[in-house]
Amino acid sequence: MTTDRPFLGVMLMLCFCILAPLGDSIAKLLGGTVVLMMLLFARFAVQAVMLLPIVAVSGQGLRLPRTLWLWTLVRTVLHILGIGLMFSALRYLPLADALAIAFVMPFIMLILGHFAMGEEVGLHRMVACAVGFFGTLLVIQPNFVAVGYPALLPLGVALVFALFMMVTRKVARAVDPVKLQAISGVQASVIILAVYLTFPTATGTVLFRYDGATWGLLAALGVLGTFAHLFMTWSLRFAPASTLAPMQYLEIPIGTAIGWIVFSDLPNGLAATGIFITVGAGLYVILRERQLSLQAPDARAAGSPEQARPFQP
Repeated sequence: MTTDRPFLGVMLMLCFCILAPLGDSIAKLLGGTVVLMMLLFARFAVQAVMLLPIVAVSGQGLRLPRTLWLWTLVRTVLHILGIGLMFSALRYLPLADALAIAFVMPFIMLILGHFAMGEEVGLHRMVACAVGFFGTLLVIQPNFVAVGYPALLPLGVALVFALFMMVTRKVARAVDPVKLQAISGVQASVIILAVYLTFPTATGTVLFRYDGATWGLLAALGVLGTFAHLFMTWSLRFAPASTLAPMQYLEIPIGTAIGWIVFSDLPNGLAATGIFITVGAGLYVILRERQLSLQAPDARAAGSPEQARPFQP
């Protein structure tokens, strides 16, 4: 059982916020030449190859109780779907805009954390996340005019990843993060290959025919994704989902900087205003969370009974 330590959880989530947009930028670079199924397969196959030897050396093995294994499978399916939707959105949208639109997710997580897991959500955080949601709507508008319905793909990302993070919060209490990610990598690789072999025409007929530079970028995509989600999983062992949700707003300025450097993309005036509002709301919640943890460290560390209880198969 892991005791809640909100500040450590926030720092681990910050690492995720840096690595995840870097991986997304590689997916956007490759999106025009590499089929979606290959992007997904590389992402998860590299994860499995990296982590399986670590699990083997540690002597943990991959065995889990049946119910916990099923929850892990649900988590893996959500992970595949969420990443697939984001990679698809990046074919149409600038990196910063896709991330910003997806940031309706913390608002969804706040509601799910309160009603599904009994986590405390104060008025200040609720209002700040509502303001951030309004900012997200400002980012959607110009992109919807430019590309139409693909501008809504990040909303699907938001819903899927909100559910993914809630399931991760449950599973991460009982499973070592490296073992969890190793199992997820194996499960996802098998699922993606099965889908490809069943529907090769629908998913893209070329899966493995690429040059050396492309393979290098695919490997980097897998490495960045693996470490990013390890940090995210570790963070959820130490802090409630409703605490970590606003932290992910920092992906937006980081993604904006990467999009400008790599693709020369910058949000237009309306989208920039929306991003500014969203980031401001998120940073306010982060500062308030830090203030509360300093004022009542013992209470914050203890957490609620639901937060402190490990996953029950």
